[in-house]
Amino acid sequence: MKYVDGVKHSLETDVTWHRTFSLTKRGARALPRATAEYLEDKFPIIGWLPRYDYRWILNDVIAGLTLGIMLIPQSLAYAKIATMPVQYGLMSSWLPATLYAFMGTSKDLSTGPTSLIGLLTAEVVADLTKEGYTAQQVGSAVAMGMGIYSMILGFLKLGFLLDFVSTPILNGFISAVAIVIGLGQVDSLIGEEDVRDGTAHIIHDVFSMLPEANGYTCGIGFGSIILLVALEQIGKRWGNKSKILFYLSILRAFIALLVFTGISYAVNKPRGPDTDNFLFSVAEVEKTVITAEVTDAKLFAKAFPRAIAPFIAAALEHVAIARAFGNRNNYVTDTSQELCYLGLVNLINSFFHSMGVGGAMSRTAVNSSCKVRSPLSGFVTTAVVLISIYELTGALYWIPKATLSAIVITAIWPLIGTWRTYYNYWRTSLTDFIAAMVAFWVSLFVSTEIGIGAAVGWMLVQTLLRQAFSRVTQIGADTPSELARSIDDSRGVPNSIPSDTRIYKINESLFFPNAQRVKQQILDSLQTHHSAQYSSINGSEAERTWSVVGERRIKKLRRAAGVHDAADLPPIRLVVLDWSRVNHFDVTACLKMREFMNEVRKYAGPDVEIRFAGMANHVRNRFDRARPAWNLIDGATLPNNGDGKTSKVEEVRVFNSVSEAVTAFRYNDVERAMEEKMKTERKEEA
Repeated sequence: MKYVDGVKHSLETDVTWHRTFSLTKRGARALPRATAEYLEDKFPIIGWLPRYDYRWILNDVIAGLTLGIMLIPQSLAYAKIATMPVQYGLMSSWLPATLYAFMGTSKDLSTGPTSLIGLLTAEVVADLTKEGYTAQQVGSAVAMGMGIYSMILGFLKLGFLLDFVSTPILNGFISAVAIVIGLGQVDSLIGEEDVRDGTAHIIHDVFSMLPEANGYTCGIGFGSIILLVALEQIGKRWGNKSKILFYLSILRAFIALLVFTGISYAVNKPRGPDTDNFLFSVAEVEKTVITAEVTDAKLFAKAFPRAIAPFIAAALEHVAIARAFGNRNNYVTDTSQELCYLGLVNLINSFFHSMGVGGAMSRTAVNSSCKVRSPLSGFVTTAVVLISIYELTGALYWIPKATLSAIVITAIWPLIGTWRTYYNYWRTSLTDFIAAMVAFWVSLFVSTEIGIGAAVGWMLVQTLLRQAFSRVTQIGADTPSELARSIDDSRGVPNSIPSDTRIYKINESLFFPNAQRVKQQILDSLQTHHSAQYSSINGSEAERTWSVVGERRIKKLRRAAGVHDAADLPPIRLVVLDWSRVNHFDVTACLKMREFMNEVRKYAGPDVEIRFAGMANHVRNRFDRARPAWNLIDGATLPNNGDGKTSKVEEVRVFNSVSEAVTAFRYNDVERAMEEKMKTERKEEA
């Protein structure tokens, strides 16, 4: 009995058991509604399709056709990077656009094969084909691994783990990958096939074999580059004035493919079926039928650990592109849902001997410039790709390999970061600069997997060391302790806060692991407790409201906060960020703060004022070194407009305390009110 009484007493008094029972009951009550919302979130088309405007169909059809035509040469070229038979690039491209129409949360994002995924897949292919597997079998195993990793993070909402790869690491990694991809295409560009792998070997072999280069191949390759660059520059210079020149520019890869495939057919077809007699190498695209096949279990076991690097790169690129174009066109994307889609599409694609897929920046930019209205354009893109698979393989057979290499080289060139980017990292944060350099040089000369792993490891180690060797502030007889205490006291929150003002204290250092999360928490709070004040400069109503993801998110936040009548919510006029507890700030946080400023102004209108308070000197110095990205103005100094408010995103007024920031804003309100009153009185007297 004593034992039973002891157990009974433990259950009655144990806080953990009480909390477990309480959470279980709450979870059981919320389960039906949460399950329905979860399933609805997995297929966003349920929410936005009923509000689809039939007048958008023309835009979607044009965008779908444009992307489909772009995908044909790009998918062939990126499969070549992955060292797979090029027709499997097309096999990778027919499903993503259609599936994205059901599961995607961005109207602009274009998914399919990318140069980055192609290179990372090629490294695995090079190792596992030695064991007797074909390149397409290895590529599909890598795609399946990417799919499983993405689904785990997406369905369990663990996307925040990607934040441990900072922006400088990602930029250094992508720059190195772009250079490796470009160097890997030089052998096909000049007609030499005995070039060894590895950056140093490629550079040595290319220059040593240059006198023996195939003149016909060089003519096709460099002619393709000249045509591609010329059409690109024409689009940049005159594309905004002429629709014809605009489409000629964005379809430049397809035009180059048509021109040089025609030349190839004319000069090589008469030489007979023996490809050794051709003047230059052709892609030899074979007709393929879409059939499903399960990946070999032993092969998958070997490829699964190696799929981590392609997954990380594809997921980071995909999510970043979705966020960027959502911010640009004023709608909200769902990171977890994008990862769910990325996982499912790669998993299904793997059954068709397809390489991994993800978001592509160039195609997404074209999709947005075509004024696409919804993901329904994906059905048109799929139709174009299927037609090319079943009807055009005979013509695609004659594509010169040098032209595909030229398409790749011109596509990856913008991915290489400029010296100004890395110099800005140097000025802002030495640790971020070192991380970028580790990612760049190790990825360039060793391997991409080791490169990104070493850079992430460096950032984690230096973060732990900074915490382990944190400094303390000493106060003694020779320090102004009373002044220090008075300054700390002055940083307190004012006694009364107006309804149009929000104050947020950042309680930890702001750097790459938490910058995105802190930014999102503040934005969530603003959208929960304040009404939107969208302005005409932020895009049309159609651009902002085609998607329901943002509306659903705000409704959930307000329901959880007990906000029932959204019509009575006040607008937000002043946001104050208290930096008094922040002792570290890095490049990623700098970029996220800039995104935060833009998103707040989009939601609250251009008149919202954002101010900083209580910044430590070394944190402010880091902001100052990040110029021209930021221009911090002392609270006592008026901005250029002279009314105490900042009109530019990069301009922020900084005060010693939160109280000063709020008081100065209200003082300007009083001054403006008095001026308006005086003007009114003068008019009445006149």
